Amino acid sequence: MSSRRSSSPESNTDSGSGGGGFAADERKRKRMLSNRESARRSRARKQQRLEELVAEVARLQAENAQVQSRIATFDREFSKVDGENAVLRARHGELAGRLESLGSVLEVFQMAGAPVDIPEIPDPLLRPWQPPFPMQPIAADAFQF
Repeated sequence: MSSRRSSSPESNTDSGSGGGGFAADERKRKRMLSNRESARRSRARKQQRLEELVAEVARLQAENAQVQSRIATFDREFSKVDGENAVLRARHGELAGRLESLGSVLEVFQMAGAPVDIPEIPDPLLRPWQPPFPMQPIAADAFQF
């Protein structure tokens, strides 16, 4: 029973009793078992990888659904704000037209010699750095809370 391989065909029958063929068959059987085990492990790895990928697909689909839901919510909010903005623009145009008409009426009164004394109305939007109402100190008592 030689453990070395020989390239000659007579190496299996060198001992004369046929024992060399048994060793070759045994090596072949062990190699086949090893290959089967290796293939089984490979299939198991592939199955595990497939299961991981399926789980990742499910996770990504759930995440995608959440993102799409958030996008839909933002889209609804944007539409709402856009509608409110359109209303405010229309209101602004209406008020600007009224102001222009009132300015024309004032000019007519001033040309006619009528005394016109209009106090200035504070507009907090024109001076955002100033508070709309005068600041007054707030008296606080330590025992209020």
